[in-house]
This record gives sequence, structure tokens and C-alpha cells, in this order.
Amino acid sequence: MTYWLQELQQKRWEYCNNLDAAKRDSRTSPTPSDFSKGLVAKDNPDLSILSQNASAERARNILAVETSPTDLVGEQAASQPAPVQPSAINFSLKQWSTEIKNSMSSLRKGNNENRKSIFYTTEEWELLDPTPKDLEDSMALEEKRKHLAEGSKGLTSSAFPFDFGRIPHKTRRPLKDMIGSSKNRNSSDSSPTEWYAGNGNKLVSELQLKYQCQQEELEKLKKDLLSQKELVRLLQQTVRSSQYDKYFASRLCEGVPKEKLELLHQKDDQILGLNNQLEKLNLEKDSLQQEVKNLKCKVGELNEQLGMLMETIQAKDEVIMKLSRQLSECEDNTSSQSGAVNSSMATCTNKELQELDRLKDNLQGYKTQNKFLNKEILELSALRRNAEAREREWQAKYTSLEAKLCQIESKYLILLQEMKTPVCSEEQSPAREVITQLLEDALKAETSEQPEQAFFKPHLVSEYDIYGFQTVPEDDDEEKLVAKSRALDLRSLSLSENREISTGVKWENYLASTMNREMMRCVELKNLIRSGIPHEHRSKMWKWCVNLHVKKFKDSTVPGYFQTLLQNALEKQNPASKQIELDLLRTLPNNKHYSSPTSEGIQKLRHVLLAFSWRNPDIGYCQGLNRLVAIALLYLEQEDAFWCLVTIVEVFMPRDYYTKTLLGSQVDQRVFKDLMSEKLPRLHAHFEQYKVDYTLITFNWFLVVFVDSVVSDILFKIWDSFLYEGPKVIFRFALALFKYKEEEILKLQDSMSIFKYLRYFTRTILDARKLTGIAFGDLNPFPLRQIRNRRTYHLEKVRLELTELEAIREDFLRERETCVEKRDLISDDEEDS
Repeated sequence: MTYWLQELQQKRWEYCNNLDAAKRDSRTSPTPSDFSKGLVAKDNPDLSILSQNASAERARNILAVETSPTDLVGEQAASQPAPVQPSAINFSLKQWSTEIKNSMSSLRKGNNENRKSIFYTTEEWELLDPTPKDLEDSMALEEKRKHLAEGSKGLTSSAFPFDFGRIPHKTRRPLKDMIGSSKNRNSSDSSPTEWYAGNGNKLVSELQLKYQCQQEELEKLKKDLLSQKELVRLLQQTVRSSQYDKYFASRLCEGVPKEKLELLHQKDDQILGLNNQLEKLNLEKDSLQQEVKNLKCKVGELNEQLGMLMETIQAKDEVIMKLSRQLSECEDNTSSQSGAVNSSMATCTNKELQELDRLKDNLQGYKTQNKFLNKEILELSALRRNAEAREREWQAKYTSLEAKLCQIESKYLILLQEMKTPVCSEEQSPAREVITQLLEDALKAETSEQPEQAFFKPHLVSEYDIYGFQTVPEDDDEEKLVAKSRALDLRSLSLSENREISTGVKWENYLASTMNREMMRCVELKNLIRSGIPHEHRSKMWKWCVNLHVKKFKDSTVPGYFQTLLQNALEKQNPASKQIELDLLRTLPNNKHYSSPTSEGIQKLRHVLLAFSWRNPDIGYCQGLNRLVAIALLYLEQEDAFWCLVTIVEVFMPRDYYTKTLLGSQVDQRVFKDLMSEKLPRLHAHFEQYKVDYTLITFNWFLVVFVDSVVSDILFKIWDSFLYEGPKVIFRFALALFKYKEEEILKLQDSMSIFKYLRYFTRTILDARKLTGIAFGDLNPFPLRQIRNRRTYHLEKVRLELTELEAIREDFLRERETCVEKRDLISDDEEDS
């Protein structure tokens, strides 16, 4: 068995040396028939192998060894021709399994001395000398193999890596000598091909390259050596397991119960597992020892570096000491020379030190004073904030009390009116005189001639509001009382709204965001306009809305278009000029800007109406246009007010809205009736029940857009939305006014009281926020397409009715000409003409 192991090592060494030759020569592979004939020999009864136990199988599974067929082993396997594997490197664990079987066969044939382990466990491997019997067997096998090699010429000697019996005799050859011979072989193979005596640099580079190649080959050989050592270790473990199985099967298994055998197998498995763990721990111990060696080497290197650094520091210290001595010597030399100069500068230095101390004292004083002033400032700031907070609280309380005072005074006026003695009574009582005096005092407007009263009583209602409208009329005492009460209620509402968050902040933020970009239509702007444009921004927003709608008209006109129209109207007589002059002072008599012929608004109103009459001769002038222009002039200049009138008449309203027949206005009243029946069915049924034609009241709402129909605050909020969204807003607010007072109207049970209430009920609506919520919230949806469709439908009906009326008029005129009794009858239009 020892001989075969020597042969195994020898063949491995020869295989490593002849690897390249094997790659070149092994170009043919044996056929399947040759392979089966060379390895299968089941008819030989002498070479029977014992059954493998579980531990041996587990060890082979660990090595991932393929299960080998029952082949010839021992000398008979060695005498057969070696098969050639298709791979260039003929090495596999299957071949190792066959070799192990050969070894087991040799162990069975030999004596008990040969049953001990024939592998080596030391690090230095040395091959043992073969016995004389092994040498003779090897010689015989070598001759047989030579005869077989002559018969099969395509097969090379290196086809099987473990060709037993190839070399008859080898002496003890350590692995170090094998590695050395491999180095010599490689060095001889890689010798330089050319040599030039004069080219020294080239020779050095070639030698370096050769040395590097040899170093790489040496590393490869070392790696191969380590792998072979690991393989031998695994083989040793397998052989031990096989020997143990053989001994256990032959000696111990005779007459032993099955339970004990299983227990022994379990113990055997535990022993093998512990051995494996021991080997793993040994490997870990070796790796840790190697790490310790590496760390010791690193520590030595660090100690060397530390020593070098210490030497460097010591050298630098010596240089520093040397330089310090030189510096001290130089200072000693200069001190003797500058002694006289220092004596003269000492006095100056003392003065400077004194001045420095004085400045330090001043600085400290300033710091203390600064801290004190900062503290005072902080205290004053806290006091100011507290005072502002108290002022805001007092302002809120004052506003609340002022609102309550307005409400109380309004109720007080109503109470005085109720307590007043009827006119028909001739009785003069002291109570009547007191009540009359109280009414006179209450109806007096606050003026600057009553400073003592102004000190004790706030100015609740002024003579004119911010739009120029008179708050209290001068003609009727009863009307004065109602107007004063209404003005006080408005004042109370405005004060209550001021306590809440104003929309002015939102407007300021929006206008600031559009400062560097053009203003565009958007949902945010629409919502802001619906809530009301602040007084200070209304001029800018109205002008922007007007330009938005008449841009196409302005682009088609020449510059100075308005001035040209005005010049023509002033130079030439216009048929509408007479009617315009008659209506100027009747436009807004309760507004201070149009109250007298010398008012500034009268002249502007005249110019705008004359210019429009020249632009649109089909309409010329219609009663109602003067009020539209008067409202526009309150916030716009003459030219902008002119384009505002063009927007209302030519863009918003349908055609023939302001013509002589007022066809468009009549159509809108019928559309409004349809909307009333749809949005407010109860109220519409109530009007139909008592035969009240409410279009007699609403006609003027549509014609002049609620001018003189609602209070001024609500009027201008309606105009804000009207100039931005168009005529649909008129329908919204007309329905909202009726819905606002729906319950009060439903309580009236006769036509006269209903019609009387409808004439003035819009002046009693003061809450603009509630009215706006009804118009834009409760009445939704409100599509403009529906209004246009209904306008088209009713327009045809009104035209048919007008055609019928014109036919009746013509028939009447013909009858009047033919009948003598009717010749004296004339119409109002004929009388005016």
C-alpha cells in the first residue's frame, strides 16, 4: 500500500510537469466501449468490497464524491489501459475514490501491519521507499502498459494522472525538492532568446520580467501545494473511516444486537462530528495565530515609525534650542544699544498707558449707560404695546357702544313718531310740545357749530355719505324721520362689519401680487369683487373692468376719439341735446355732485351724454342713460365714463334695450317673470293670486341698474359685480331683493298693500352681506345660457304684439280721418309734437 501511495505522489508531480504536453497530445478520447471495458469487471469474485456504513457515506457526501461503479481495483486495475478523460485537466474526486478502493484492496491482501494509516499527518511530506515486491510488480505492470501503448497510438502517457507502475523506482523525494525542480524547469523554459552585450538596460528589464514571472509561478505552486495538503487531509479522514468500518464490520458486529449497533453508529456519528469541529477549531486557531503574527509585524513597524518620529522631534528640539540661544544673544546685544532710547520712550509709554486706562474707564461707563438705555427702551416698548392693546380694546368697546347707540336712537325716533298727536286733534298738551321739541332735536344733523355737543355725543350721521348722497331729506318731516332711522341702522351695520376681519386686507394682498403682472380674470378676483370693492380701489377696478369689455371697440378707433365726438356735439346741434339739458338737474338731485347747475358733475354728465348721442344716433338719448353716466362719473373720468356707457348699452344689454320702443327692457321683464316662477314659486303665486304686476316696479331696476332703488352701499356693490360679470347680476339681485323680504310680502293679503310695500321695501334692506349671500349662493345654479334662450323666445312674442298694436294704431288713425266725431281726438305724442 505504501508503494501505491508513493506512485500516487509521483504521478501527481509528473502530471503537474507535463500539463501543457497533455493539452497538446490528448486530442482523442476513448469510445464508450473502451471506457466500459477498461473499468467494469464484475465477474472477478476475489475482489469483493465490504458494504459501506452510514459514517463512511456521510464522509463521502461531505467530500462530494460521486458513487463509483464496482470496478477492478488493485493490481488488476493497474494492469488495464488507462482511460482518457475529455477534460484537459484529468482530475476528479471519482478517480480518488477508485484509488482509495485500490488502497483498501491492498489492505485486505496484506498483513495486519499494513492496516494502519499509510498517509502522512506532518507538514513536511516525504515519500517512503517501495518494498522489493512492490518494485517487481511495478516493473511487470510497466512492461504490460508499454505493449498496450503501442497498440493504441492515439492515447498519450499523460491521459490518466495516476498511472501506477510508470516509474519502477524512486528514492525518498521531499516536496521542497519537487518545488525546486519545478522552479529550475520553469527557469530553463523561460530563458531569454537573445542576448546583446552592449544593451544593459534591456537585459535588466528582461531579467526583472523573468523574475516577476517566476514569482507568480512560485505563488501558483504554493497554492497548489496547500490545496493538495487539504486533499490529503480529507483522504486521511476517509481512510480512517474506512478502516474503522472494516474493523467494526469484521470483529465487533458478530453477535451484537441491533440496538447496540445503532447506538454505536450514533456514537460514531458524534465522534466524527466532534472531530470535524476539532479540525475547524484548529483551522481557526491557525488563522488567529497568523493574524497575531501580522499584528505583531504591524506593531513592530509602528514602533519603528515611532522611533523615527522621536528622533525627528529630538533633532528639532536641538535646532529650537540653538535658535533660542542665538535669539537671546541678539537681544542682549540690542538691549545695550537701545537702553538710551528706552529711557526716552518710557515717559511716552506711561502717558499712553494712562490714556488707555482712561479710555477703558470711558468704555465701561458707556457700556453701563447703554445697558441702562436698552432696559429703558424695552420697558417703554412693553408699555407702548400694552397701551396699544388697551386702545384697541377701548376702540372695540367704543364701536360696539356706538352701534348700540345708533340702534337705540333709531328706535327712539320711531317711538317719538308713534307718540306724536294726530294732526286732526286740536288739543294742545304739554306732552305734544315735549315730543315735538324732541323730534326737532333728533332730526338736527351734526355740525361743527356745536362743539360742546360733539364732545359729549359722537357724530353718528353726517349730512352726506361718502358717495355724496344726502342722508336725510329736507322736504318731509316723516320722511326725514325714516331716513334718519335708516341712516342710523346703516351706521350700526357698518360699525359691526368693521369689528370683523375686513376684506380690505385681501384686496391689498391681491393688488400687491398683481403689481408686476397684468391683471387677469380668475376665481379669486371674482370672489373679491362679489364681496365688494373697497372705496379707495373702486376707481382702478371699474376702469379695468370697462377696458376689459370695450377693448375691441377702442382698438378700432383713432386716438382722441372721445374728444372728437364731444367737439362735434358742441359745435353742431343734436336732436337729443334738448332732452339731455332737461334731464341734467333731474338725474340725481339728492347727490351733492349733481344738485345745482354749477356742480362739477353736471358739466361732465352733459359732455358724456352728448358724445354718446353722436356715437350712437339710433338711440341718441333715452331717459335712464343720464343716471347710468352719473353713477359712473362718481369714480371715473369723462372718457372712462363714456366707455362705461358704451359697455352697458352696446355690450351688456340686448339690442333695442334703450330705443324708443324699449323692446329689450320689455323682454327682460318677461324673462324675469319666468325666473320668479322657477326660483320663488310661493311669492310668484302670491302675486298672481292678488293680480299684482310687480314688473311695474322691477322695470326701472333693469333700466337704470337699481339707481335710486336701493341704499347707496348696496347700489355700488351691485355695480361692482355688474361691471365685471355682466347683466346676469341684475337678475340675481332682483330675485335676491324679493327673497330677502319674501316672508313679509307673503303676510300682506291685499293688492294695494302689496303694491305700496313694493314701492319702498328695497330702501329698507340694509344688510349688503346677507343680500350678496342670497344673490350668489341661495339662487344657484344660474346659467346665462338659460337667460339668452328665454330672451330669444320672448323677443319673438313681444315683436308680434308690437306689430298687432301698430296695426290697431293705423286702423284708429284711418277711422279718425274718415269719422267727423273723432277728428278732434289726438294722442299724447301728437300733442307733444
